[in-house]
Amino acid sequence: MKRVSRLPVPAIVVGNLTVGGTGKTPLIVWLARFLKEKGFRPGIISRGYGAARARQPLQVFENSDPQDVGDEPLLIARRTACPVFVFHQRVEAANALLEKTGCNIILSDDGLQHYALDRDLEIVVVDGSRRFGNGLCLPAGPLREPVERLNSVDMTVSSEATAPGAYAMFLEGEIAVNLQDESVKRPLESFCGHPFVAIAGIGNPGRFFRHLGTFGLQFDCREFPDHHRYRAEDLAFAEECSLVMTEKDAVKCVAFANSNFWYVPVEARLPTEFGKNLLTLLKAKCDGQKIT
Repeated sequence: MKRVSRLPVPAIVVGNLTVGGTGKTPLIVWLARFLKEKGFRPGIISRGYGAARARQPLQVFENSDPQDVGDEPLLIARRTACPVFVFHQRVEAANALLEKTGCNIILSDDGLQHYALDRDLEIVVVDGSRRFGNGLCLPAGPLREPVERLNSVDMTVSSEATAPGAYAMFLEGEIAVNLQDESVKRPLESFCGHPFVAIAGIGNPGRFFRHLGTFGLQFDCREFPDHHRYRAEDLAFAEECSLVMTEKDAVKCVAFANSNFWYVPVEARLPTEFGKNLLTLLKAKCDGQKIT
């Protein structure tokens, strides 16, 4: 039996049952901001998918190289201004976070199946459109664990669509930000009548393309593998047209961006009851732990 490590501060794991993108990163950003507003000092740990294998936990800074720390942890660090540590062993990442920062609550980006880390709350994000595919576990289906695992988690969030027993989360983003100069922004509607190329190297590219489509825009789609390490030659086709991408892609493309490169930041929107119930559960499960 594997050893389970208990942390001296509350730990919230945000994960999913399926492979592919479900919207965990926007939810982590929302949770970090929400907890800060409520007086907590959250820190975030992640495995750092797509990053080089480090020998020890690494702290993620706003100017960190995404090849060293991973694209999602870098995005999270920039959007939350919270301390973020990455390492393939989440317990060690958490210990480094506690040793070097004053955080009093930990958010684990993914890690639902990383049982070496004990947790106080589990939040599962479900793709409201794709749900659970054929309902089978890997490799026959998309599931990391059986659907019945939902019966033991504390909260379930459904992205893109509502689902019974889940809190609905919708992603909003109406502005495009220029990669070369982030002070330059334009409404997505301003792209109407000006065809462009949209790229996405995320777990569920279709979600991003559908989001752009709601604004009545005309564009060509190009998909890249999740966590793709972009090179300038990958996007050489965009010399004479605008290129619109996700924020996760943008952190890896800014070094060689042209003036016609744009990204679309999104914000998670959740019902008021989600935040209220989260605090109630946190208080009930973490009574006596270090949360001050």
